[in-house]
Amino acid sequence: MTTATPIQLKSYDKLFIGGSWVEPSSDAVIDVISPITGEVIASVPEAREADMDRAVAAARKAFDEGPWPRMTPAERAEALVRVGDEVKKRIPAMAEAFTLELGGPAAISTLFHQNAVDMWDDAATFHERFTFEEERTWKDGRGKVVREPIGVVAVIVPWNGPVATASLKISPALAAGCTVVLKPAPEGPVTTMMLAEALEAAGLPEGVISVLPAGREVGDHLVGHPDVDKISFTGSTVAGRTVMTRAAEKIKRVTLELGGKSAAIIADDIELDSFLPGMVFGGIGHSGQVCAALTRILVPRERQDEVVAAIEAVMKSVKVGDPRDPDTFIGPLAAERQQKRVLDYIEIGKQEGARLVVGGGKPAHLDRGWYVEPTLFADVRNDMRIAQEEIFGPVLVVIPFDSIDEAIAIANDSDYGLSGAVYAKDRSLAQDIARRVRTGQISVNGYAMCVVQPFGGYKQSGLGREGGVEGFDAFFETKLIQEF
Repeated sequence: MTTATPIQLKSYDKLFIGGSWVEPSSDAVIDVISPITGEVIASVPEAREADMDRAVAAARKAFDEGPWPRMTPAERAEALVRVGDEVKKRIPAMAEAFTLELGGPAAISTLFHQNAVDMWDDAATFHERFTFEEERTWKDGRGKVVREPIGVVAVIVPWNGPVATASLKISPALAAGCTVVLKPAPEGPVTTMMLAEALEAAGLPEGVISVLPAGREVGDHLVGHPDVDKISFTGSTVAGRTVMTRAAEKIKRVTLELGGKSAAIIADDIELDSFLPGMVFGGIGHSGQVCAALTRILVPRERQDEVVAAIEAVMKSVKVGDPRDPDTFIGPLAAERQQKRVLDYIEIGKQEGARLVVGGGKPAHLDRGWYVEPTLFADVRNDMRIAQEEIFGPVLVVIPFDSIDEAIAIANDSDYGLSGAVYAKDRSLAQDIARRVRTGQISVNGYAMCVVQPFGGYKQSGLGREGGVEGFDAFFETKLIQEF
């Protein structure tokens, strides 16, 4: 066990602007509080508006005058490979920092950062799969359709997976020839400062990339900056609306990856032991702090008791505790306010009349840290708040249905449409259900977030796609050059 080991992370006293570490414009700092203990373990500078202005100016100059957008796609790809190599070298350190500052269990922390490497490596191949220019002819005309990088991109990422989420956005933006200003959340900023070190080591041209941890007000300043051409944002749906509203003032391009309340539909012909542990882990892994988590479990009414008992057994079998322990599956929530939010939703579920099966509070054996037990509600109606609102914690709800058509209707009766899963022995049935559920990504007889193919949401889960060539295309403008 490692619970008695003191926790400390490297602190930073400079910001990464335009490829160099520079003095911040103010003395403001972000204290990094470990969710394991509630104690301060590091600090980083808190960027202010003046710092953002400096970063945007560097990005603007690099795009308008610098070599980066004028390199060939293959030359930029070589730089992306170097970034991926530098991130790979840092996986152990990044994973440890993620565990200490955000509470991610060790195995998940390593996986998240390996995913980041995969994103950089995949982005380095986009140019081989993308049409940058094509000749076209039409009645009475001919010309070229060319795709040009959008320009300066503001990338804003949340705390639940900052390096992976940032990599999913930055790598295609850079591959396209854009320049980037990254604003990570004030929670868990150390891993993103490590990403800045990797970017520095990769030797990108001056001005191409900046990394500035900051709060919402400074993020709003970045979104509204007149020299920012596009915003790529991941966060809550509420915050996404604000970003979209600000972007609309100057009709800026936006990509939004927002909230989710994803459904798993279980058919009546499949054995539970073939998939159930993976499904549960897809709902409560990283303490449920994943936008694509499977949090609504839709089951045939006659199988509800069987499924509930099986989920309960899985939840009782997982270890909740110090995320530094390799046997731990559920660590703390990332912030004290997040713990309070989840506990409040559990109380709401009780008040709404849902049946609490297991969990429902703080683990009795842990006297500090921001933990919540894996929690399961049964006999849930889809109009309950715990079935409609994103909780972002280790809370699953079981909703019974009487027909496949009803199950699909329940799955689609949501403001969200980010992810989902179907479990059915009949593959034809599974494919039919998958096509009818209105969601951006759905798994059949398994569950995984694919990071190198298009990911994004229907409805209020977002706008646009990230990953794959579809995500790459989001960083281009299309121009027609007519020839006479």
